[in-house]
Amino acid sequence: MAQKLLVDSSWSDFFILEQKKPYFQELLVNIKNEYQKYQCFPKWDNIFQVFSLTPLDKVKVVILGQDPYHQPNQAHGLAFSVLPGITLPSSLRNIFQELKDDLQIDNQETGYLIDWAKEGVFLLNTALTVRYNSANSHSHYNWNVFTDNVLSYLNEKKERLVFILWGNNARQKKELIDTTKHLIVESPHPSFFSANKGFFGSKPFSKTNDWLAANNQIPINWKLAKSK
Repeated sequence: MAQKLLVDSSWSDFFILEQKKPYFQELLVNIKNEYQKYQCFPKWDNIFQVFSLTPLDKVKVVILGQDPYHQPNQAHGLAFSVLPGITLPSSLRNIFQELKDDLQIDNQETGYLIDWAKEGVFLLNTALTVRYNSANSHSHYNWNVFTDNVLSYLNEKKERLVFILWGNNARQKKELIDTTKHLIVESPHPSFFSANKGFFGSKPFSKTNDWLAANNQIPINWKLAKSK
């Protein structure tokens, strides 16, 4: 499985480097064992879907989450996104509420964020897998090493990105980002427990689009198409 990851070819150089590293080989072995013993999310073929849907050359914005949703039929490889027809988790409802307050865009009809991914929004979690009903259950594996390497690679290879860091886990990654060429937008996490502690009113979407426009890039269209 380690030899054939389902990713866009633009990410090939990165994954060739990672696959040679012992930590990554160990990670895939451990995760494969987890998937064989327990119910885990997302589906195995969707673990690296963010690298399939958003090519490296298209990335303009990075939104960093914690780990996938841990209930059935929710996670599919994009941070904060759920499959069509699935009830919106509280974090995503709060994200959409802030988007509506910030840019008057109402996305309450679907939580399927594939349109954002195609717009160049790289929806990455700090861990890409999770065990059923057990948040952060795979965080003790080497996903953090992998995520740090992804962020460092983006920081080095790209110019004028926006890194949206929600919550303490994400904000700890600031040291990996060169703020002389990238923008960091940070706030508390949009979860039920912390959204009222500074997430609401933080205006991450308008700040992102203002930065992109000021740097001669096309702003993100945050409006989602209705799920079919």
